[in-house]
Amino acid sequence: MGYEKPQIRSTTVIGIIRDGKAALGSDGQMTLGNTVMKHSTRKIRSLYQGRFITGFAGATADALTLLDRFESKLEAYSGKLDRAAVELAKDWRTDKYLRRLEAMLAVVSTDKALIISGTGDVIEPEDGIVAIGSGSMYALAAARSLMKHTTLSAEEIVRESLQIAADICIYTNDHIVIETL
Repeated sequence: MGYEKPQIRSTTVIGIIRDGKAALGSDGQMTLGNTVMKHSTRKIRSLYQGRFITGFAGATADALTLLDRFESKLEAYSGKLDRAAVELAKDWRTDKYLRRLEAMLAVVSTDKALIISGTGDVIEPEDGIVAIGSGSMYALAAARSLMKHTTLSAEEIVRESLQIAADICIYTNDHIVIETL
């Protein structure tokens, strides 16, 4: 029987690119098992001189380790997002220590949105919407509908999508933090 990573059930992070602007937001709930440990955790970070915003889902210490590694990759590759993400994913797959980290990253810039998965995959969604964490599918469905049927800004769509996820997902709360580019 092989090692199976547990499902990441700890938050909702969603990012959107619309009309040359990007927004990424998350809720603030931190859980340990089925217990809420904190309501206002900040899971969003601006990186590389404010050119990128990233958010994380999963084990907090693991995610912060990955954020540090990702930031160093951005520095090493002069802010080339695709290259930094691929190099992080390579490390994630091959490094014995990183391979055990249980986290995911969502990254947005004004022209690109990526998910770096817990298995070391780099995914660029076709619609410019990234969503990770336990409430991600609720937020993603809301964001897609809002993108299609409204003229709301990226920030407004992120806020509303997170609110909808918070109303449905027990691992997501309504202490919302959003950053924009």
